Amino acid sequence: MNAAVLEEVNQPLIVRETEKPDPGKGEVLVKLKTAALNHRDVWIQKGRYANITTPITLGSDGAGVVVEVGEGVSEYWLDKEVIINPSQGWGDNPAFYGDDFSILGMPENGTFAEYIKVDHHYLVHKPKHLSFVEAACLPLAGLTAWRAMMSRGGFRPGNRVLITGAGGGVALFVAQFAVASDAEVWVTSGSDSKIRKAINLGVKGGVNYKEPTWHRDLLAKTQGPKKGYFDTIIDGASGPGFARLVDVAAPGATICFYGGTNGNITDLVPAKIFFKQLNIHGTTMGTRQEFEEMIGFVEEKEIKPIVDEVFALDDVEMALRRMEDGEQFGKIVLQIGD
Repeated sequence: MNAAVLEEVNQPLIVRETEKPDPGKGEVLVKLKTAALNHRDVWIQKGRYANITTPITLGSDGAGVVVEVGEGVSEYWLDKEVIINPSQGWGDNPAFYGDDFSILGMPENGTFAEYIKVDHHYLVHKPKHLSFVEAACLPLAGLTAWRAMMSRGGFRPGNRVLITGAGGGVALFVAQFAVASDAEVWVTSGSDSKIRKAINLGVKGGVNYKEPTWHRDLLAKTQGPKKGYFDTIIDGASGPGFARLVDVAAPGATICFYGGTNGNITDLVPAKIFFKQLNIHGTTMGTRQEFEEMIGFVEEKEIKPIVDEVFALDDVEMALRRMEDGEQFGKIVLQIGD
């Protein structure tokens, strides 16, 4: 089978022939139709990830059809259209993953390949309203967004929600989940074009974080019964701008962050946090139950992921560079099978 393999860090992925895996006890073999990219793939390629082992087939997101079942797996799964949960071995504690936790695509071979073997417990049925391209967008970013908003972010109906970095996969899923939950949703972005695209998805408005007064501009735009402040804030950037999120948070609000693309959080004023009784939570990935809840919500609300661009597997390097440049709005997808 063909797979996109990282032979060495800081080198291009090579699409080459690799051995087709055989499903073992409790496993299935999935013929992948599509796979989607995440920043994680770029970070692994560049050596900015812990305990990297090479050669490795990257990719955490995938959708396809089950073509073989291993010992102990019901033949019910044969020919089923599925999405793969990349959050594996979480453990029994929903608050924090255990020692066996891993993310598909390193250390285990991932989805940038024609076939993959996975434990059948990490399969869910592909929602019928989604194409394979759309389905591949969901796993990592959708799960991260769901846990950030629904579990760690403490979202409740009627909350006013702020999402930073509109355009990225997780941020857009949070926006879609919040809009589908009838929340008043606002975004920040460094691109006015991306803000306009988010508004087309049902977001009420946004501000450009490149403006020094963005936080005051946001409060001015959102005056109303809640005096412009936000109950739930979901952030993927961290960095110095995080302190401004404290300024726009409502008393008792929750700020949940899942990334640190802008570096370390600085300049926090403790009094602003404790006098407002704020909750600041970190999060990443999620449990199997949260994954199934997320897919169920997508199916119930008929949410369609935003697809930025689709590349052939042979063009995986072009796809990775688009991801690295940060110009995308939505998910970047690899078309693998027919």
